[in-house]
Amino acid sequence: MIFRQILHLQTGCASYIFGCTSKAQLAVVDPHIEHIEDYLAVSRQANSPIVAIFETHVQADHLSGAQQLAAASRASIYLHESAEAKFPFVPVHDGDLIQLGNDYVRVLHTPGHSPDSVSLVVGDRARANADWLVFTGDTLFVGDVGRPDLHGEAHTVSFAGQLYDSLFNKLLKLDDTVEVYPGHFAGSACGRAMSGKPSSTIGFERRFNPALQQTDRDAFIAQVQQNQTPAPAEFAAIRRANLEARVGVSP
Repeated sequence: MIFRQILHLQTGCASYIFGCTSKAQLAVVDPHIEHIEDYLAVSRQANSPIVAIFETHVQADHLSGAQQLAAASRASIYLHESAEAKFPFVPVHDGDLIQLGNDYVRVLHTPGHSPDSVSLVVGDRARANADWLVFTGDTLFVGDVGRPDLHGEAHTVSFAGQLYDSLFNKLLKLDDTVEVYPGHFAGSACGRAMSGKPSSTIGFERRFNPALQQTDRDAFIAQVQQNQTPAPAEFAAIRRANLEARVGVSP
């Protein structure tokens, strides 16, 4: 497996390209519009095409590069089935398994930050028959968890409960050794107290992430709503733009 983390320092966004070079199948996670050439350069260097593009959710803080990358690479875009995108995509469901040569991607539906949020558990069977890492999008960060308030005050309590279930009943059921690669790090407005370190492990976050220390569901719901800064005004417009068809792509 090759693995590259692409960081957008200005807004604390993280995206990824990884996959199986022996079978020449790469995937990109949460592509940023300003890094299309970075993903294509890695693909060229690895002599392996990008065949899959995963969005962990419809982004609100930056323009997605998924459609442009799909047009350039002819890769399929994967989104959760509940996403209301107006462009062609392959709908994924909780428990789906996508093969990338010797690697696999297992989909966990992890709503809470948004209804369409997924986390992507990855393993490399050439090394071990065990989960290696998880892309957590905006559900779990290093030092924080996703904010549940971006879809309006009327939904915040419900989304906070979903976030609890996604964290404690799904992500924290993974082995402590599984590496955590979130969609953002310090500098993003998608969380309250994210670390500047853009990766971690399930075990480290279980022990030291302040947002995960409150294990009672009701107490967590109350805690996760506290000290949230107002969502930037442009978030709603960016999310709408990321739902629209901007270039011609094929599913």
